[in-house]
Amino acid sequence: ASFTISLRTVDNITVMIKLRPSVSPSCQIRVKNITRPELKIKPGENVTFTFTCSTPEKYFIMEIQKNIDCVSGPCPFGDVHLYPPGLPRLNRTFIWDVKASTKAGLELKFSTPWLRQIEPGETCPDVVSYNISSCIDTATVNIGTFCRNGSVSRIKLLGGVIMSLQLPWDSPLTTSGFNIANRASIKRLCIIESILKGESSVTLMSPNYPLSFPEDELMTWQFVIPSNMRASVFFHNYSLSNCERKEERVEYYLPGSFSNPEVFKLSDSQPANIAGSFNLSLQGCDQDAQNPGILRLLFQVVVQHPQVDENVTHLVDLSKEWNMTVTIHFEGWPSRIPLMSEPICLICKNPRTCDRVLTLVSGAVYKISFLCKDLSRLRITAEKGISCVDIRWCQRKIYSLLVPKVITQLPIRLHKFIWKLLAPDLINIEITSPSLKLQQHVPEQRCNTSYSYSIVSATPETELNVGVFCPGGSIEKIQMRNNITISLKTFGKGFLNESNHQDLKMSFVPHIKDECTFTVSPDPKAKVYLQTPNWPYGLPPYVSISWYVVVPSKQVAHLGFSKDRMGIACETGRAYVNIKEETLGAEETVRREDELLPKPRNMYHDFWVNVSNCKPVDKTQLTLQFWVTFADKQIDLGVIIAVVAGAGVLMAIGLTVCCVKKKKKKSQNPMVGVYNPNVNTQVPGKQGLFTKGRKNNESHVYAVIDDAMVYGHLLKESNGSVAPEVDVYRPFDGPIGSLPPSPPPFSFRKDIKRSPNTEEPLPLMDTDHDTYTFAHQKSGQSEDSGDTNEKNNADTSTSLLENKEQDDLAE
Repeated sequence: ASFTISLRTVDNITVMIKLRPSVSPSCQIRVKNITRPELKIKPGENVTFTFTCSTPEKYFIMEIQKNIDCVSGPCPFGDVHLYPPGLPRLNRTFIWDVKASTKAGLELKFSTPWLRQIEPGETCPDVVSYNISSCIDTATVNIGTFCRNGSVSRIKLLGGVIMSLQLPWDSPLTTSGFNIANRASIKRLCIIESILKGESSVTLMSPNYPLSFPEDELMTWQFVIPSNMRASVFFHNYSLSNCERKEERVEYYLPGSFSNPEVFKLSDSQPANIAGSFNLSLQGCDQDAQNPGILRLLFQVVVQHPQVDENVTHLVDLSKEWNMTVTIHFEGWPSRIPLMSEPICLICKNPRTCDRVLTLVSGAVYKISFLCKDLSRLRITAEKGISCVDIRWCQRKIYSLLVPKVITQLPIRLHKFIWKLLAPDLINIEITSPSLKLQQHVPEQRCNTSYSYSIVSATPETELNVGVFCPGGSIEKIQMRNNITISLKTFGKGFLNESNHQDLKMSFVPHIKDECTFTVSPDPKAKVYLQTPNWPYGLPPYVSISWYVVVPSKQVAHLGFSKDRMGIACETGRAYVNIKEETLGAEETVRREDELLPKPRNMYHDFWVNVSNCKPVDKTQLTLQFWVTFADKQIDLGVIIAVVAGAGVLMAIGLTVCCVKKKKKKSQNPMVGVYNPNVNTQVPGKQGLFTKGRKNNESHVYAVIDDAMVYGHLLKESNGSVAPEVDVYRPFDGPIGSLPPSPPPFSFRKDIKRSPNTEEPLPLMDTDHDTYTFAHQKSGQSEDSGDTNEKNNADTSTSLLENKEQDDLAE
């Protein structure tokens, strides 16, 4: 398609079409059969051209600049049009360069929906942006960059102005959205007007931001706000220049003030709860020529309904609470003292009793109000004590650790809620989170929720910082000795929405051996990181911590440590890491502080991880972190083939034995016993009467020659040799009963006591079994890798023969 651009001389418009930066010139502009990479059309010219490609918007941009001289002739005031028409669909920038005298002012008035200022580098949602610069003599000041849909309705400038409008190639916009008007001199760099309707906010920046505001300049922002609304000013980012004369400051013209203008430093807390429209001015200073510094300001004005009024009361009903205090205070209390220049925030129990800090106690009902321009400056800190007086009653009760709704309903942000849990001797505390579970805050797995729990276990002598936890993890239960302090801390306003889903509970439980025990039930799809308490300062001396990790039946867990060694040297005692699966006959892995930690391994059952500390030498601390992942159990094809093959072999052996027994029946010869002179023939009695234990004598062994030994000629092979089938009895090593889960061995721990619930071996019972037992040998097991220390106990079971002898003696 061809395009024709015709420019009138009186319009003083120049059109420039050029290649985009960093784009290859594979597309050209053809004018009268001549191709070129760019085209400039001056006032009074008429040019027809085409592009050598079908998508010129990918290669070219266009600038349309109109020069307006308001110094030597009249200004074309009124609406500004996008001229000329019929332009190709390219990314285009319209530029209006208006020259004017500094004795007069120019006003840019924007049509609705007005403009919104953005920071440098930020882009507008619709990619339509305005840039405004002020020209005084030879100096150019960047007033700012703006998007559509905002609150900036007018900008008044001193002297000339350069206004640019950037449009994308597919923008449907056909009007400029502003007009130019003539105004009297404003005697300052610029005035920016912002109209705020209803609850809203606006963010604005000083000219040249983030570079320096011009030296010794003055500018003003005018805010038009309904009289029934309240506005608050917040300085989010500012810096000061090095002044030789005068002082940088901000000045306010506030409604109803008897001291206008009110002057503030940029470092002061700015006015809040302003009723109606007001002006804010920024005044620079004479800067040091050698080291001028940078004066810049980014601030926000928030408009809201007047929710802070001495006539508005809030009901705080603590009549049903027990042993709880609620303190409403200014931010930073009690460590920070507010400056005298800061607006005063007062909390009132009644119209005549107000203070900066107010403490409410449980068992009463309060009606409070606020004399404060900005409620966001206030915080709530609450504390609740739970103690056990009667052990019989305590152990049957479950306490919910929830923030009461009477606190979350106040228009004040909760800073911290503290539970102090006091347990008597021999009673410990258990924390559970049944549905949400808890996640430990570690560097590799940070909490990003609106609140977290800090848990500390303390005695009069020591304090153990268990860690920081947040909801949405894998820890179901934490059992701790001593008294416990749990601090809920909030981050941002999201806690108000999440507070309804809290599920933390507490109960008093019997005494535990470890200082802390975690029960972990991870999400099979997640990687869980766990670390020792008191991180990063290390476990206190002689402290033992355990984790019980639940492994789903169809999953296999992969356990690994984040470093190779414990990284400590012991002055007294030994430090240990112990790993054991919760299954009968499971092997136990133990590592000392001078050994390498176990390498990553698979765990097929629920398992324990225990860390026990010694007394480390100076400047060494025990800090350990480990991780757990899960994968589905894989069925080995080789195992299936081996099982099938084994079943086939057993079937063949069974058929052979059947054939042999059939032949034996035909012979009807009796079984021949062979006397073994090495067997003790002493009449058996009670086990305690033997001079040697059963594991040291052979009184329970009776050698027997099977029929296959006597009638081996029936099984003669072709070479004439006899290969009798000899059965060797092996003991049953499978499960012999259900045992409750138990923590890892306590051989390396202090203060060991036998549990009163430990089951003693059952007494011998009368049996009617045969009196024969067969000689066998139990082979020992060893681990080449050295990862396990197996403890094999000698066989102390009673033989069938001995049982029979005891029966005879009893008769």
